[in-house]
Amino acid sequence: MTFTILVTGGAGYVGSHTILEILKAGYDVVCVDNLVNSFNEEGSKMPESLKRVEELTNRSLTFYNVDLQNRDSLRAVFRKHKIDCVAHFAALKAVGESCKHPLQYYQNNINGTSILLEAMEDFGCFNFVYSSSATVYGEVQFLPIDETHPTGNCTSPYGKSKYFVEEILRDLCASSDKWSVISLRYFNPVGAHPSGKIGEDPNGVPNNLMPFIAQVAVGRLPSLKVYGSDYNTPDGTGVRDYIHIVDLAEGHVKALQKLEKSNEKGFFAYNIGTGCGFSVLDMIKAFEEASGKQINYELVPRRPGDVPTSYSDASLAAQALGWRARLGIREMCEDTWRWQRSNPHGYAKL
Repeated sequence: MTFTILVTGGAGYVGSHTILEILKAGYDVVCVDNLVNSFNEEGSKMPESLKRVEELTNRSLTFYNVDLQNRDSLRAVFRKHKIDCVAHFAALKAVGESCKHPLQYYQNNINGTSILLEAMEDFGCFNFVYSSSATVYGEVQFLPIDETHPTGNCTSPYGKSKYFVEEILRDLCASSDKWSVISLRYFNPVGAHPSGKIGEDPNGVPNNLMPFIAQVAVGRLPSLKVYGSDYNTPDGTGVRDYIHIVDLAEGHVKALQKLEKSNEKGFFAYNIGTGCGFSVLDMIKAFEEASGKQINYELVPRRPGDVPTSYSDASLAAQALGWRARLGIREMCEDTWRWQRSNPHGYAKL
């Protein structure tokens, strides 16, 4: 019998790439998304990103336009389908924006997750893969960051929302031996599917570095703002552990396979990163080489909530899940450029 995965927020960047790998691995997928961050052609029953996932995999999935905070709509999905596991991506995710709109982030990210967990419990589903973040580590105390690094001293409401949900999941696992929860702490997902058919398509001006660079390269934006040039780093700009979106998606498949085949109960957290740190200026240079385009940028003051340097030790994921990042900075930039060049306006057919 096929293992059925409910994917929340599956029309978005990380969700759509992960659904593609989940379908390739042979699982059935039911997806819910409120489309707040996804392009959906008027009159279409499925967002463009997921249509393309179906084309790339030659497999179908089931989609519902559902907001997790709508209890009745969410529970209707559980009534209709026997869900074996939930992969939870639905969240607002911009550090800077969360500092401006903290209530929106707490309401969406924490309340939505609580409602989802209640529905799972009521319908007898206790396998959960959580889309967490390296922001749960907050102010960096040592490098590289492994899972023993303290969590909770977060620098933004976004990071706090991810940390609070992890604490909810820990309490849930402590309250009952039915739950099996894997929390994947992403570092910085970038890149696109090598086909160029799906990629990152943020609404409005991008909050993250790579789509901003790509939109400058393709001519949609005039220049990139580099937030902070006076950090204690080799070139003064922030250093991050960038991970290819396909590697990240494959990490979720490994987590699902562990939950399907293992009887281990409880809460488990794993870093998903490469273990290498690159500065903002490193990424700009690598993208210029991949695209043949000059990236205009300006150095501006630091942004609230950002930390100077963050990169992972992901050896625990290798040991426990059999997962390692395969792709490097070159593939990250080449695949991003292939996506953006082929889709200058993202999924919108302008």
